[in-house]
Amino acid sequence: MTRKFTGWHFTAIMVIGFGIVVAVNFLMASLAVSSFGGVVVENSYVASQNFNKWLEEADRQNALGWELTVRRAGDGRLEVLTEGAPDDARVAVELRHPLGKDEPLAWTLTANGDGLFTSTDRLPEGRWIARVAVTAGDEEMRVERPLG
Repeated sequence: MTRKFTGWHFTAIMVIGFGIVVAVNFLMASLAVSSFGGVVVENSYVASQNFNKWLEEADRQNALGWELTVRRAGDGRLEVLTEGAPDDARVAVELRHPLGKDEPLAWTLTANGDGLFTSTDRLPEGRWIARVAVTAGDEEMRVERPLG
């Protein structure tokens, strides 16, 4: 036997449907807020004033002709392979977690010859962002690379 579709049935369907939509929206908003790492820049207008300076710095770095490869070695150590950099180059790395869940790490890498620099410590598991600074005399190159 079929029952008659009444206004109460329609009201229940509408309330349950919108309730699901609202619940999903609240869930997504709470996940977004809890995983947001913070502000990229405090003031975008002030940051934009430095844009041309950043472009000039990038051009200067490109003119050096140095190439960097940043990778996690098989034993878990961090490796930076430099090509074109002088033999007296020094490499410093700041490692930070993409979401800021772990404290940043600051390492000075050891030269192993042929432009290869390695860390003495093993890189913790997970994703990291490596900010690498290669310095040789008055010249410096800075890059940022993701490590997965």
